Amino acid sequence: MFTGIIESVGHVVSVQPDGTNRQFRISSPLSAGFKTDQSIAHNGVCLTVEAVNDTTYQVTAILETLQKTNAGQWKAGDLINLEQCVTLNSRLDGHIVQGHADTTATCSAKESLDGSWKYSFLFPEKFAPLIIEKGSICVNGISLTAFDVTLNSFSVAIIPYTYAHTNMHRVNKGDTVNIEFDMVGKYVVRNMELKKEK
Repeated sequence: MFTGIIESVGHVVSVQPDGTNRQFRISSPLSAGFKTDQSIAHNGVCLTVEAVNDTTYQVTAILETLQKTNAGQWKAGDLINLEQCVTLNSRLDGHIVQGHADTTATCSAKESLDGSWKYSFLFPEKFAPLIIEKGSICVNGISLTAFDVTLNSFSVAIIPYTYAHTNMHRVNKGDTVNIEFDMVGKYVVRNMELKKEK
C-alpha cells in the first residue's frame, strides 16, 4: 500500500525487451536502500525490485502493465516518480493508494497560475463513476485533489514543491499519465452494481 506522497524521482537508464515484458534499469538516490522483492510505486505502478546495486535497480513490467499504463512509453532518460510502500508506523499524508493504475489519461491543458500550475486531463468515460469533485485522485503516483470534474475530464492543481520534486514539470499537453481512482469509491460502485444484478 502507498500514500501518493512521492519520495524521489528515478531516471530510466535502460529498457530491455524480454519476450512480451520489458526490463527497466532505473537510477535513484534511494537505490542503495532497496532490497530485492521490495514493492516500489513507479508513476503509481507497483513493480517488484529484482536486482540492486549502489546507484541502480531493475524491475520488470509484464504485458498487462505495459498495455494499461504509461510504462509502455518509458524510455532511457525519462523521469519516474518513486514511492516505497508504507510501514505500520507511517503517517498517511496522502490517501490510500494500491499502486494498481486503473487507466491512463491524456493531458489536455497545462496552465501556469503564477505560483502554481493547473493541469487538465481527459480519461475514458467508462470510469466517470469513480471520480468526484474534490475527491482524491492519483496521477503518476501523486496523491492529488480532483476538481472541474466532468464525465471524461478533471483538473488538478500542482504546488511549487510537487512541481519541482516530481516528474510533473515534464508533463505537457498531449502526454499520457497513469491514473488510479480512489479505492473506497471503487468498492462503493462495485457494491451498487452487484445489488442491481440481484
